[in-house]
Amino acid sequence: MLNSFLCYTICMKKSTIKHARTCVYNVNYHIVWSVKYRRKVLTSEIEGYLKDLFQEIAQEKEFEVVIMEVGEQDHIHVFASAHPKIAPSYIVKMLKGISARKLFLKFPQLKKRLWGGHLWNSSFYIETVGSISEDVIRKYIENQKKGDS
Repeated sequence: MLNSFLCYTICMKKSTIKHARTCVYNVNYHIVWSVKYRRKVLTSEIEGYLKDLFQEIAQEKEFEVVIMEVGEQDHIHVFASAHPKIAPSYIVKMLKGISARKLFLKFPQLKKRLWGGHLWNSSFYIETVGSISEDVIRKYIENQKKGDS
């Protein structure tokens, strides 16, 4: 009983918990992808534009970009949060696809550094991010016992 109360207290009393019509959730992702050919083309001007653009995309597509940073002018780190109905691959597809198109329009000099018309590498790295460790969850589940009848 104490474990149930403790997990409820830990899991449900956080400011990161979001409430939707059919669920309560805290779904977060760390996403990383690079510029094609690892070209160092993401200047501070482009980074500023991307930060605003990612917020616009996220708002329009109904997910959240909590924070975004450019690393070494050739890759992107995004911490995103979304409703469970939104696939993580959809988040990546929207951020990469829309940003590439808009960056090429706003900064046409990018195309000169990248041949083939692609800004982003086609692959990406993604991991889920939780506020409670896997060990804590495992122990909580292992300690659940069915009521004695």
